[in-house]
Amino acid sequence: MNRSPLAIDIETVGVSWKSLDEETRTYLMHRGKKDRTEEETKSRLALNPGTGRVVAIGMWRPREDKGGLLLESEKDEPETEWKELEENTSIYRGSETEILEEFWRYVSSGVGRLITYNGRAFDGPFLTLRSALLGVKPTRSFLPYRYSFRFHCDLAEVVSFHGARGLETLDFWCRRAGIDSPKSGMDGSQVGAAYRRGEIEEIGEYCLRDARATAELFEALKPVVDVLEGSG
Repeated sequence: MNRSPLAIDIETVGVSWKSLDEETRTYLMHRGKKDRTEEETKSRLALNPGTGRVVAIGMWRPREDKGGLLLESEKDEPETEWKELEENTSIYRGSETEILEEFWRYVSSGVGRLITYNGRAFDGPFLTLRSALLGVKPTRSFLPYRYSFRFHCDLAEVVSFHGARGLETLDFWCRRAGIDSPKSGMDGSQVGAAYRRGEIEEIGEYCLRDARATAELFEALKPVVDVLEGSG
């Protein structure tokens, strides 16, 4: 594939517990194999596209070593255009609907293989389902043929050998590969609290670090990707 690959990471936050109807709250607390307390259920809202929303999408091109950040705007009138953030990075600010629209536009042309870490199970479904709920049309699939990395390379599938062995975190594999950990200063469990404090810029920086680390880990694991893909 000649088009440039793109590493992607997203950050999400949960909706207000009070905004959910009683039937939905009851369902969420009692679904699955064991009941959860209200606080336990609230802590998981950001993990479900039906009860969470996207506030940041980080992207990084490993070939060009440059990236972009789609970030929820704090302003009443978002600046819906790309602007320089720092060297080799750009930023696009807007509402959730606007950043999703721009994301799908961006990946629909000039972008080759999508690269994620656990994107087959989380990032891809979240982006796709959340977009549908907002009336935004997705343009790429995160679920191509199960054992191919040609269109979407989920590095979680690479390190677990398609589920044949256990799965560690992105942070673990970055550290083992000598890549700067993106989790210094913040990790996914802290995003909700940071959002409530109004630290959207910090969330964006963390999201972009995750995307860049994912791109660098892809380069480190490329020999494994090639073997599993059958071209090594």
